[in-house]
Amino acid sequence: MSLNRRSFITTSSAAATLAWAPKVHSASKDKKYRTALIGSGWWGMNILREALAAGQTKVVALCDVDSDKLELAAEEVNDLCGDQPKTYGDFRELFDKENIEIAIIATPDHWHALNTIAALNAGAHIFIEKPTGHTIGESQAMLAAANAAQRVVQVGLHRRIGPHHVSGMEFLKQGGAGNIGLVKMFVHNRGGKETPTKNSPPPETLDWEMYCGPAPLRPYNRMIHPGGFRHYLDFANGTLGDWGVHWLDQMLWWCDQQSPISVHSIGGRPVRGEAVLNELEQTSDAPDSQVATYQFETFTAIWEHRRFAGDGPEKSSVGCYFYGDKGTFHMGWRDGWTFYPDDPKKPVVHQNSDLQEPDGHNIQLLWADFLRAIETGKKPVAGIEVGHQATTLSLLGMLSMKLGRSVRWDADQQRIVDDEAANALLRREYRAPWVYPELT
Repeated sequence: MSLNRRSFITTSSAAATLAWAPKVHSASKDKKYRTALIGSGWWGMNILREALAAGQTKVVALCDVDSDKLELAAEEVNDLCGDQPKTYGDFRELFDKENIEIAIIATPDHWHALNTIAALNAGAHIFIEKPTGHTIGESQAMLAAANAAQRVVQVGLHRRIGPHHVSGMEFLKQGGAGNIGLVKMFVHNRGGKETPTKNSPPPETLDWEMYCGPAPLRPYNRMIHPGGFRHYLDFANGTLGDWGVHWLDQMLWWCDQQSPISVHSIGGRPVRGEAVLNELEQTSDAPDSQVATYQFETFTAIWEHRRFAGDGPEKSSVGCYFYGDKGTFHMGWRDGWTFYPDDPKKPVVHQNSDLQEPDGHNIQLLWADFLRAIETGKKPVAGIEVGHQATTLSLLGMLSMKLGRSVRWDADQQRIVDDEAANALLRREYRAPWVYPELT
């Protein structure tokens, strides 16, 4: 797909004032949108269940490269609502044959761009899991395509709408923590050395060639599918490209979508060990620990993760610390938010979380906002511009780590300043016959 670069830069730099003008409007809650799910695994079905519970979804099609997952998903849909969706192994065939109004995309990251652009070309509104792309160039193409198509694209940044996140952000924006000079975002968990797992023929129900798609065709391994793809850099971008997008987005929400001047990241696999990939066996290859520093004009932000050691003496294993001249504010997940004043005579302020269980997320609220955006023409809370920026920051961190040096980012031009070697990493070559979505 060819997109005009000047048009892209204009629309992206004016994202704060962009007004959606979707063609689909409904004043009636009786309206049911013809919906397709692309990627019918655990998380895709979580989203679809919330869509069905909202009462405005008719499931007409499901798509997955694993026919076993596809069959189970179709049976569950029929049990839940009586719909009998057609099933497809190729999203292109689905969009050719079905009239889709909403597409839910919950595929591995390396498929997001091609799935999204195909859905936009078919005229669908899109609810897509984060990150928006596997590379920055893909995410840029998705943003430009969405703006050109005038369709609502809601990215799965459900922490944008969770009750304690909203109230905590109000506390920060009203100066509760004072002038913020440093933000630290982090995710820590347990782990140890990783031993290689033997490769094997893919299950008969899995189209491994289609799973890999535009990514390199590496040997099948049960640690990749189902569920492990996020730690294999052919398909995703590790913890920073997964959890990091959520917490970078919290920081961007607080600072009104400012862009960093420079990014520097280091990381590796000091505990998990050197990555292995051969015809007999493989390990994951994402870093088990990483630190990324984002320098903004008036503050510094740091991302940190490790996949070993657990919480240790730290107060929380996940979230953001905002350090201000009135104290420290922690935006957490299941532990809500807490403000620790620098004056020990003042009380600690806390609000509990309010989450949907069993997964602890707020997809119900995000889906309702998605429908509202479709029906009113107002922008969604986690639209494509929001998702693109959070994704871009995570991928700049990965890019800097791969280069082994800092990069300076020009948000208006969507390029790295005076560094062609770094700009070459904004995209990657696709495996034939897949074609990378171009900006011209």
